[in-house]
Amino acid sequence: MGQARITRNIWLGMENLLLHKLRSFLTMLGVVFGVGSVVAMLSVGEGASKEALEQIRKLGSNNIIITAMKPVEEEQASRQRSQMSIYGLTYEDYRRLASSFSNIQQTAPAKLMRKESRLHERAMELRVVGATPAWFDLVPRPLIAGRVILPADQEKRAPVAVLTEFGARKLLATENTIGQTLRIGGNQFEVIGIIQSESGQAGNIQIPDQDIDVYIPLDVAQRYFGDISTKQTAGAFEREKVELHQIIVQVDDPKNAEAVGLGIERMLELNHRKKDYVVSVPLALLKQAEATKRTFNIVLGSIAGISLLVGGIGIMNIMLASVTERTREIGIRRAIGAKRKQIVVQFLIETVVLSTTGGLIGLGIGILIPSLIRYFSGMPTVLTMNGVLLPLFVSMAIGIVFGLYPAMNAAKVDPIIALRHE
Repeated sequence: MGQARITRNIWLGMENLLLHKLRSFLTMLGVVFGVGSVVAMLSVGEGASKEALEQIRKLGSNNIIITAMKPVEEEQASRQRSQMSIYGLTYEDYRRLASSFSNIQQTAPAKLMRKESRLHERAMELRVVGATPAWFDLVPRPLIAGRVILPADQEKRAPVAVLTEFGARKLLATENTIGQTLRIGGNQFEVIGIIQSESGQAGNIQIPDQDIDVYIPLDVAQRYFGDISTKQTAGAFEREKVELHQIIVQVDDPKNAEAVGLGIERMLELNHRKKDYVVSVPLALLKQAEATKRTFNIVLGSIAGISLLVGGIGIMNIMLASVTERTREIGIRRAIGAKRKQIVVQFLIETVVLSTTGGLIGLGIGILIPSLIRYFSGMPTVLTMNGVLLPLFVSMAIGIVFGLYPAMNAAKVDPIIALRHE
């Protein structure tokens, strides 16, 4: 009996709204645009945040990245005078790190330099990364062909090289290239593998690998190319001595990453006379990015929520006008026995139908907009269940909240006065 009455009231409410189609449609527009903008904004914000968080996760939540940095004052001095700059991380730093912290599981040192590389007739400048086998554990990337550097290669100081997929394509290398000779800076290396790589930045941390990398054993890099590099700039020669450009440290538990990072910072301060390094903890950056994401979503949701508020005010305004127009109808219903509660329910059903219909239309628009953004701009967007259902429930709640006052006004109408109303 109760269910049949509710169904009848819903149909009656829809009929009343359809009597004024244009007015009902214009009233819904505030809710339509409100829900659509909330869904679209949350989707765009979620997509941007997810991409940033994914980049940070690629660095490893239990990794710490220590990077050599040339001090600003030394860089200015080296431009003015042709002299050798000595800075960055050292082999002693690497050994000290490995033995000083019980929470450290692995360390992966690296030398970085740019050299012209040639495979057959094709040549291009690659970033040569002198690395140990641990590098491929701490910076895991899919293996496309062959193998990576093994401990045996490091022990034998074997002149072997692993290309990235991008570098391999530029040099016209394929899986059949495995075993062929690659010339790097005048030295010959055997190509033993091709891997996929990443590039770009995660926050303010540069991802350790790049598209134009070629990996060789660390000892071989030190033996063939040494620690001193020379480049000519503006009529002067700049000479730099850097033993290690980067050390990646893996701790046993992500919970210990920030504490170990502080310990490493303190240890380097004691052993370096100048600030020629940067210690980056991806986990700290990840936490900061997640906090920023939450703030970003709250701000976007709040801005879009204003549209919903305006839509709710529009519904209240039109329902107050409807109460005035239907005063005689209300009086007749009261005179034949309708209770105040039934009048309240009737008007509430109309406002909920209005806001819910507008919410559903807005939902469709909100789902369409991210798809168009993704198609035309390539910007990633992510639709989440919360981002879809929450605005819809809010639109329904707006129908109840903003429809309650007009409904209560309708219920308070005196039947005798209402029957006299023209």
